[in-house]
Amino acid sequence: MPRFRYFRDALFITACLAYGINRCLIKPYVAPGFMTCHFNDLWLIPCALPPVLWLHRLLGLRGDDAPPRPAEIAVHLVFWSWVFEWALPRATHAMGDPADVVAYAAGALLAGLWWNSQSFLSAATHPAQPSPSR
Repeated sequence: MPRFRYFRDALFITACLAYGINRCLIKPYVAPGFMTCHFNDLWLIPCALPPVLWLHRLLGLRGDDAPPRPAEIAVHLVFWSWVFEWALPRATHAMGDPADVVAYAAGALLAGLWWNSQSFLSAATHPAQPSPSR
């Protein structure tokens, strides 16, 4: 299984660049729509999960450097959706938006497929060998 590179992961770097470019160079200059309301939400999991998993690894809460597992992605998706779309809006004057959760989930799904594509490809090209019977 390939080792996950956390801060050097290609998707993490791409996502952070896309978020920053949209936030600073595109969003201020375009009319309200996908780019202003939901584009950056797609990048929540690809931007936030690698540093969190690195911290988990550092604290001993994660036992290996495998790519993010589906369960890890799902738990963080649910947690951050709850924080950003339910808890914070109730604690502040912000508004929760269910469409944001759809964008978080789409980004999480694509990130999960990307991060685990090597595992999928490896399993497809190298099927498990049956153990010899005695």
